[in-house]
Amino acid sequence: MTTITEFRDRSGGDPITMLTAYDAPTARVVDEAGVDSVLVGDSMGNAVMGYDSTLPVTMEDVLSRTGAVVRGVDDALVVADMPFLSYGADEADAIENAGRLISEAGAQGVKLESGPHTVDLTERLVDLGIPVMAHLGFTPQHVNQFGGYGRRGTTRDAARELLDLATAHEEAGAFSLVVEHVPANVAAQITEALSIPTIGIGAGGETDGQVLVITDVFGLSDRSPSFAEQFGDVAGEMTRAVSAYRDAVESGSFPAAEHSHVDEELDDL
Repeated sequence: MTTITEFRDRSGGDPITMLTAYDAPTARVVDEAGVDSVLVGDSMGNAVMGYDSTLPVTMEDVLSRTGAVVRGVDDALVVADMPFLSYGADEADAIENAGRLISEAGAQGVKLESGPHTVDLTERLVDLGIPVMAHLGFTPQHVNQFGGYGRRGTTRDAARELLDLATAHEEAGAFSLVVEHVPANVAAQITEALSIPTIGIGAGGETDGQVLVITDVFGLSDRSPSFAEQFGDVAGEMTRAVSAYRDAVESGSFPAAEHSHVDEELDDL
């Protein structure tokens, strides 16, 4: 299995691949395809739980789904998202929540949507043996504060703040950094400044790796962001399979003899 040290040492090397997953069968597919890391993202709120945002996702949701993903993975590094308000209000609660994702669910690291308020927390978690992946740029848990899903770091001051925060989180011990929905040249400069790997999403091609939400990749999303790409038509294949099942039941061709067992001793009850 990929270790945190091996992942951290990928900075400047071959491109890193990362995808989200929220259940064991999907995680198994991602792992067997050779993807380097699986993120159990709070994007589960939008992607698979039917919410309009990530905000309703709870610790219990993430714990349950992280455990499922861990059970489906042999080689990929598994990182779990810290959901909304599971950290930031009280340090002791944040440490307990992060620790549960490691000790109970089996994640190898946690991801924090980061800002000035998470620098000290990152250092504290790392000191306690909890690896931290930072996340800067667009952070979906702040959607109400941002007023939407627009690009971040689009002014010189905002871009400089992102660069300074990225450096601060590296110095605090973060093993990697997700950079989301920022100008590609800003992400490139952040990547150049850091010795830990950057994972981009909507941040151009000069980061050390890329991450996407699995339902966007599969073509299962109702709406995908402009920076995502559909790499398959899983929705179409699912529709074909379900329709074929319905037709077989309605026509009487399923179940067939090979799907059933007859015990002749039980005739004439």
